[in-house]
Amino acid sequence: QVQLVESGGGLVQAGDSLRLSCAASGRTVSSYAMVWARQAPGKEREFVAGINLIGTYTNYADSVKGRFTISRDNAKNTVYLQINSLKPEDTAVYYCAAGPTLGVPLSGYIYWGQGTQVTVSS
Repeated sequence: QVQLVESGGGLVQAGDSLRLSCAASGRTVSSYAMVWARQAPGKEREFVAGINLIGTYTNYADSVKGRFTISRDNAKNTVYLQINSLKPEDTAVYYCAAGPTLGVPLSGYIYWGQGTQVTVSS
């Protein structure tokens, strides 16, 4: 079992930056590929960024490439999402999730956090 807790969200202005954190407890997060996903009001949850077990490979949704950076610190059992140049359309609840590999649908990720709200004003 892995428990995931996201933090770092908030109300920001367009153009600002945020760093989201996902702290894991229970089984070590180094056993899992990790992703960040987001869900805006009235929309389906969507993949944002993923990172492999040791942090040597990352992938991103086209809509966030160049602005979002996923990273992990396995010694701290924590995964991060650095978000730069925030846009109003980035407003959503952001979730982290753990699973066996990257490149699978979000339904393939086993453990999910409760999410952290990011609201971007124009």
